[in-house]
Amino acid sequence: MEQQSQLERLGLFDARVPRYTSYPTAPHFTPAVGEPLFRDWIAAIPAGAAISLYMHVPFCRRLCWFCACRTQGTQSDEPVRAYAKALLAELDMLKSALAPGVRLSRLHWGGGTPTLMPAEMMRLVAGAVLNTFPLAEGAEFSVEIDPNEIDEARMDALAEAGLTRASIGVQDFDPEIQKVIGREQSFEVTKRAVDMIRDRGIASLNADILYGLPHQDPHRIAESVQKLLALSPDRVALYGYAHVPWMAKRQVMIPSEALPDPHGRLRLFETARALFLADGYDEIGIDHFARPGDGLARAQKAGLLRRNFQGYTDDRAEVLVGLGASSISRFPQGYAQNAPATGAHLARIRDGRFSTTRGHAFTPEDRWRSRMIEALMCDFEIRAEEFIRDHGFDAEGLAQVFAPVAAHFGEMVEADAAGLRITPKGRPLTRMIARMFDGYDMAASGHSAAI
Repeated sequence: MEQQSQLERLGLFDARVPRYTSYPTAPHFTPAVGEPLFRDWIAAIPAGAAISLYMHVPFCRRLCWFCACRTQGTQSDEPVRAYAKALLAELDMLKSALAPGVRLSRLHWGGGTPTLMPAEMMRLVAGAVLNTFPLAEGAEFSVEIDPNEIDEARMDALAEAGLTRASIGVQDFDPEIQKVIGREQSFEVTKRAVDMIRDRGIASLNADILYGLPHQDPHRIAESVQKLLALSPDRVALYGYAHVPWMAKRQVMIPSEALPDPHGRLRLFETARALFLADGYDEIGIDHFARPGDGLARAQKAGLLRRNFQGYTDDRAEVLVGLGASSISRFPQGYAQNAPATGAHLARIRDGRFSTTRGHAFTPEDRWRSRMIEALMCDFEIRAEEFIRDHGFDAEGLAQVFAPVAAHFGEMVEADAAGLRITPKGRPLTRMIARMFDGYDMAASGHSAAI
């Protein structure tokens, strides 16, 4: 109880802070980054470099009420076919703009629901990607799979294309909670999808589960976690549900009076966390868990864990190219985002133009602030030697940066000549501590509950 009182005093149960999957966060992007700058940044990728590619498919057969992603519903394949045609055209433009021999270290299909594409469309798109970017040695190909929207034919197409990691959304297995959030997906349907994945020799399985949903309590989330553990995923993301109906209009369908309060959210998180740890998972950052042999666990042990738009990653590529509507690319020079609206994106591609509409070019200050935030989110530690070596700091300058953080958070952090560390009991405050290193206006940063 004493720790909860300290966390409450420091604002954990009231604060709304960014998730820091990027820095600066996307609300700070501006139209100053457009197609010309995107083309310059693409052209600057060295010949033979290994990069990552994210492909966004914005369509879903049904729109889950809890989801705040940029998606749209369709019961017909026609919009999906038109979109796939645009993806092929976008890939052609990329191929023409890139230096020779650029390869893929990571390929990820997200959405939306990428698996609503028919099998032949999957083969066509995967073939076009691999024709544009040969896979580097040890490359990973991952796809977000909706267990309600997958069958043997589509699973065969993904396996034939070289799928190495599947990601499934669980959210919660309780039927009442599923009905209230607009995502009905039984354990049996989920297990069937997992069996299809395993039967094809796809060794790696990711799963997402949410805490903070309406009607959730420690007993219910424990039951859902136990069912998820029966499927033996290699890594799990335990995300807090972000109730933002002013941003995601469909969330007005979710009864806010049924949501747990902040203290209840913390109990839900701690209940699920304890079960994952008891089952032998390593804790990764603030909200992921992985089997000890998984790439995330190895990266964490080696100090190589990174943060990106999917959460945590072991991908070391310096460039991530976003393909499709609303996708965000990350370059050493900055971020570039495609037109968020699908229609606007398709119109640009049909005109033979990349659809970059906004982004952000990094300043030197962005670089050190971004790295400090990432270090806290990944390792709970900022090492002084790295910032003295790579960012031009001296010991006095770092001490000045750390001083207000140490003064505000007290025993939740430790600051000395070696750097700044978040203590184990301070880890629930990680995003709030990271916020202290954010140089942008927090009112425009995009945020969700700190727990």
